Amino acid sequence: MLTTSVPAHLPALLRKALGSRWEHTTDGDHLEIRHRDRGSPYHPPRRAPTWPEFLAMIEKAFAAQGVPRAPCLPLRWGRQTELTISAVQALDPLLKDGRPVTHRRGFLPQPVVRFTGQRDADGVLRDGFLTSFVNVSRVEPIQDIAEYATILDEWLTVLSRLGLHARHISVHGRLTVWRRHEVEGITLRFRHADLPLGDIVLLWNATNPALMAVDLGTALERLAWARSRQPWRDLIFGRWTRTAPPNVLDALRTATLLLGNGITPTARGAGSIARRVLATVPADHSPFGFSAAIRAHHEFWSAVTALPVPWPEATRVLEAELGVQH
Repeated sequence: MLTTSVPAHLPALLRKALGSRWEHTTDGDHLEIRHRDRGSPYHPPRRAPTWPEFLAMIEKAFAAQGVPRAPCLPLRWGRQTELTISAVQALDPLLKDGRPVTHRRGFLPQPVVRFTGQRDADGVLRDGFLTSFVNVSRVEPIQDIAEYATILDEWLTVLSRLGLHARHISVHGRLTVWRRHEVEGITLRFRHADLPLGDIVLLWNATNPALMAVDLGTALERLAWARSRQPWRDLIFGRWTRTAPPNVLDALRTATLLLGNGITPTARGAGSIARRVLATVPADHSPFGFSAAIRAHHEFWSAVTALPVPWPEATRVLEAELGVQH
């Protein structure tokens, strides 16, 4: 199917894949998909799983759809970005280089670092945003746009297995093709009740549109937030929530990921990002050191992927950079 005809054909393919339980509304190029039984209030489960338990739940739900888990990409990327900022980078050879290969495919829970999170007027990250998080993704090369619709339907099943049932999910977006350098695509976004969760993107190489893929993306932390409806900072920082300003807690969390991956503070390259992050942490903020917080964050990241640098060494490097005296 020619990519120029994608906007015209996609609504019908989505209707076929999702079935009669869903209502589809179009207004110009805008598409809204909502469950026919929407409107009932959402009641969170009484018990919130631990982070390892929740990640295992997601992996099991994907496996039930025949989607295996892929190993994480390296955090140090060093191509168009110094660090991995999105799981979609696994599709770079296909979409950007025009080669029929990918770095990864399947369910990919990918730690990423971004500085694009929304902030309030005081520069504090808004609820739902972090500098570092686990990009829960499904990245797949596909042969036909009908597979895009099927992958969306399978994702709704995954969400249901997590307790985020279809009647509380809606999908919306514009059926307009966008272009960024070598890649073109269409993006639809999904939300749970009133909370934005992520998006599912149909992508193709602009020069060779036969090279197509799907990038389904959300965040582990945002999924847990939607499921539990806990206060955001309590969910993310736990017992550390009231020990420091949010931006400091966010910086320590991100620094642990960087240092745990062997990315130490330097003047240039990926190390300059570690230095930039640590510059926001006051050296005297913790007179007893940072080891307890670093250990807790290290355990979180290690539940997703093995960190080559143990937490005591990460703490040593961090405190040396901050000039902490014991």
